[in-house]
Amino acid sequence: MSIIRVDEIAKHVGQEVTVRGWVYNRTDKGKLVFLLVRDGTGFVQCVAFKGDLAPEVFDRVMRLPQESSVIITGAVREDKRAPGIPGGYEIGVKQIEIVQEAALDYPMALKDHGVDFALDNRHLWIRFPSQWAILRVRVRVMSAVREYLDSHGFFNLDTPILTPAAAEGTTTLFETEYFDEGKAYLAQTGQLYNEANIFAFGKVYCFGPTFRAEKSKTRRHLTEFWMLEPEIAFCDLDQLMEIEEGLITHIVQTVLRDCAAELKFLERDVTKLQAIIPPFPRMSYDDAAKYLIELYEKETDPERKELLKFEWGMDFGAPHEVELTKLHDKPLFVYGYPSAVKAFYMEPWPGRPEVCKSVDLLAPEGYGEICGGSERMSDYDKLLARIRQEGLPEEAFKWYLELRKYGSVPHSGFGMGVERVVAWLCGIEHIREAIPFPRTIKRVYP
Repeated sequence: MSIIRVDEIAKHVGQEVTVRGWVYNRTDKGKLVFLLVRDGTGFVQCVAFKGDLAPEVFDRVMRLPQESSVIITGAVREDKRAPGIPGGYEIGVKQIEIVQEAALDYPMALKDHGVDFALDNRHLWIRFPSQWAILRVRVRVMSAVREYLDSHGFFNLDTPILTPAAAEGTTTLFETEYFDEGKAYLAQTGQLYNEANIFAFGKVYCFGPTFRAEKSKTRRHLTEFWMLEPEIAFCDLDQLMEIEEGLITHIVQTVLRDCAAELKFLERDVTKLQAIIPPFPRMSYDDAAKYLIELYEKETDPERKELLKFEWGMDFGAPHEVELTKLHDKPLFVYGYPSAVKAFYMEPWPGRPEVCKSVDLLAPEGYGEICGGSERMSDYDKLLARIRQEGLPEEAFKWYLELRKYGSVPHSGFGMGVERVVAWLCGIEHIREAIPFPRTIKRVYP
């Protein structure tokens, strides 16, 4: 008997197949028992008829607890009413092997659970169809990233998780003792090492976990998250935006094509995603600031006015990003931020040292920043002056400075937060659902 995956069930209508998985739900209707079975690739309804099974087997099926593991054999039928993901098909049970009858005290019963309880039981919550669908989209986002970059001449090079110095600000570091070498830190970014890599390989990217000890409780922040970081030699800011545009478009179109069932279950309005095609609009920070200041001055509601408070030189908060993304139905590039709110390594704007060649990509529908990048300083003296200005340890950055002494070229790169992209594509409110086991300032379990 052929063992099939649930996600390929449409190919087996009229055939007898075997599915291996777990009972997500059970409904009894006299001589019929409906089992909703998941196998990791999808959910399918399996219908057990009393007359088709031995009496003792049918009796066990009627009492089968949620999350029992089973091997089911039967014929595939098409039925538009049948629930499941992708749905529309069911299996008439001819044979069932109960691998393990789950304990009756399963904590994540099929009812509403509070967020804290669900997160305490995250190891079980990921079995729910909503969480399963979100994480399936995440997997496809990550593979689409590699497809696009690998096919455009980028090399995937790993960068260290343990680093000797800060890269994104000294206040957001996780610190640890490192043998006899003193302090080491969990990496905030792989970018600085990628800058070394481009002088050997031209176009590179790293893709892995990064860590920020930022005491933030917003729905957009995690203390451990996955970041994609491409870096490109001989690349200016305009070329960087084109690369981001191509990558994000590829990710969105790939998810639309390959995760249609997951998006449908999540009730995502895919028409909004179908609009994500080049070109993406571009706006200078100066123009964005002017727009936000005018918006603030016109606002009459005191509470909302306080949220929208803005002046030139500030970084955008979530309410500001929401207002900017209302202007377009595509991701929006905002470029030319004040140097004071950006990292030390960003190239100053010609003739405007208070502004740097930086760019953030803001997702529509209020999802805010999903990518942040810049041209990097390629001049040794300017970079050294900025390191000293920021009070950073020169010795720790000796190797980074040397990159500007031996064949320096204009170069650019960006970081893309995987969880923010997944949250946007799935239409979910909080990025803690976009990673299998979220880490926040209040959570390190399970």
